[in-house]
Amino acid sequence: MRASTSLKTATLAAVLIAAPLAGAYAAGHHKGVLDASAPTDFTGPRVTGLIEQVQGVNQGITDAREANTISAAEAQQLHASTTQISQAAEKVAASDHGRIPSAQYHDLLRRLDNVDQRLMNDTGSGFMMGDGADGGNYPNG
Repeated sequence: MRASTSLKTATLAAVLIAAPLAGAYAAGHHKGVLDASAPTDFTGPRVTGLIEQVQGVNQGITDAREANTISAAEAQQLHASTTQISQAAEKVAASDHGRIPSAQYHDLLRRLDNVDQRLMNDTGSGFMMGDGADGGNYPNG
């Protein structure tokens, strides 16, 4: 039951990411010839790359939940964080003609990397610090 719930969550997150992009793409092709504004294009390399990375982190969260290395609550919290990042990316892209400026792109990547690092720490595969001289290595974070 839990595996199907996390799969549903991941699927829902992917749909929530893709649906507005598909709608914006379709809406751009139905504009009249005399319309002054250019269609919003959400398929730039930064947007596409960010969406693919969000989907990768979401898949990692789903895999970790299915392997029982994180709890359902942790998975839900991590999925919520990735959803916030993808929504922020959509908002920035919508306000800048489908582009994400460099500063915001790097900020969104940093936030996504933080979620990925939390996932690695939660699963016990995060970067370890220390040389063992004091009795062991410790997770960074």
